[in-house]
Amino acid sequence: MSVWNKLVTAIKGGANEAAEAVADSQALRILDQEIREAKEELRKSDHALTQIMAKRKLAEQKVSGLQTSVVDYESHARRAAESDRQLALECAQKVVELREQMDAEQQYVNQFKQSEQTLRHKIAEAKANLRRMEQQVDMVKATESVQKAQVSVSSRHLGANSKMKTAAESLKRIQDRQNQRSAELEAAEELLGEESGDALEAKLKAAGITGSNANADSELERILGGR
Repeated sequence: MSVWNKLVTAIKGGANEAAEAVADSQALRILDQEIREAKEELRKSDHALTQIMAKRKLAEQKVSGLQTSVVDYESHARRAAESDRQLALECAQKVVELREQMDAEQQYVNQFKQSEQTLRHKIAEAKANLRRMEQQVDMVKATESVQKAQVSVSSRHLGANSKMKTAAESLKRIQDRQNQRSAELEAAEELLGEESGDALEAKLKAAGITGSNANADSELERILGGR
């Protein structure tokens, strides 16, 4: 694969990762919105359940009131039967009507109870699902935060290592340069010392203090003095 193809592939890979990251972030925002909407719907469901429970209780109270009326009119019918059969029949007819009303209201009570039970089950199931979803979303967010922190720490660590390596290389170059300079200075001093010694020797020879001329003169004087 050519360098250009590798570069294009790397760019595409980076673009795909960036697009996926944006899509994932968008998905989390959508989930948050759906969770908020689900909570609102559950709040409405709780309110509807409260209304059903209230209607059921009212129906039960009505049934209880009708039962009391039935007992009262049955008592009236028994007392009226002792002296006025027609009045007793009217009381009995009232009991029949009351029982019909009571049966109808009891059916409402039973329907409300069934609706209440069904709605309670569905609300509890929906709340459990919502809690699981919230936990999963929280875990995803927490994991994402941890991974971002790990990436940041790793990047800093790699950057610090790179900087340390660069600093060490710079220090080594400085030390090498200083060692080279020290060697050059020592060599220059050595050369200077040699040059200074030659000049002094030349001056001594010129003054007749050292060298072959001074030795020859001394030797001649010794020879002449020994005659």
